[in-house]
Amino acid sequence: MASYEALGASPVINASGRMTALGGSVLAPEVREAMSRAAEAYVDMDDLLRQAGARIAALCGAEDAFLTTGAAAGVVAMVAAVVAGDDPARVRALPDATWPRRDIVVQAGHLVDFGAPIEQMVRLGGGRVRAVGAVNAVPRSALEAALDGEAAAVLYVQSHHAVGRGQLPLEEVVASAHAAGVPVLVDAAAEEDLTRYVRLGADLVAYSGGKAIGGPSSGFVLGRRHLVALCRAHEHGILRPMKIGKETALALVAATERYLLRDDAAEHLAWEERLEGLRAGLSGVDGLRLAVEADEAGRAIRRLAVGVEPGAGFTLAQLVERLRRASPPIAVRSHRLAEGWIALDPRPLRPSEVDVVVGRIRAEVAYLRGATAP
Repeated sequence: MASYEALGASPVINASGRMTALGGSVLAPEVREAMSRAAEAYVDMDDLLRQAGARIAALCGAEDAFLTTGAAAGVVAMVAAVVAGDDPARVRALPDATWPRRDIVVQAGHLVDFGAPIEQMVRLGGGRVRAVGAVNAVPRSALEAALDGEAAAVLYVQSHHAVGRGQLPLEEVVASAHAAGVPVLVDAAAEEDLTRYVRLGADLVAYSGGKAIGGPSSGFVLGRRHLVALCRAHEHGILRPMKIGKETALALVAATERYLLRDDAAEHLAWEERLEGLRAGLSGVDGLRLAVEADEAGRAIRRLAVGVEPGAGFTLAQLVERLRRASPPIAVRSHRLAEGWIALDPRPLRPSEVDVVVGRIRAEVAYLRGATAP
């Protein structure tokens, strides 16, 4: 029987977050059951995807939704919709768009790499990135100057990868873009609020299904009905290699329903209890410095930041590598490693794994400081 172990792949203790590189999310029983039910029968896929999109849109307060293989595919779909529309010749031509009005305006601080460059997703959809401003300052006048006859849309990236300061907020972007008759696209891949960006006036919004929502590796685009229909036209073009299966579609609907019906207060309390377990367990470890930090992207998430004291006798990079090679491996949030910090995210940890993470970090620190190897 196929399993991670049979394939030689090691399951990981995830203290990093709901990350694509770690498989997204662990599926809840009802989501797994939906996936299993879908696997038991054939279905008209066009009908299923339209009905699934309509259900997700209703749950999220949008006019319609289009299911994708992930938020990155959602960005491609959104760009293709505004660049090529549903013209059959243009649909077939992508990504090689040669016609006018294909500039996608992006604030300089939003040109992120999330595992691939956001600019590449724009190019796949036939768009051409037009960066405005600088990574630390985007005047509204610079944005408005770019909203000319060549601008097909503005892409707004809501992500912890994006520069947080000096960029224009979405409300101002929407006001300026709509005054110029230009639609606004939002990449909200890991965001927890499934209604906010539509409420703020975004025309299309791409979410990941496998992150905050807790679904399988998947995603969807929410937004205005006529633009969602234009996304759907590209299922017969650039989105064909990104098609979603019946099992994933039904599981994504189940995960979205479950997510929007969750007890948010109880969930955050459980995260805080695990966070306190991590903090208490690592408090007083020689060589470590600790701080509880808020999420960089403004979500209601707190994590334990871990650094190494000067003169500790080892580096943070050595600790991360020791954890990566442990049995089982422990993944930590390390995108700020060069700044001298990693973070432990309590959300994906099972309660029983908190003590395992604490024990392993304590043992690895002791080893790195010259004690007996764990």
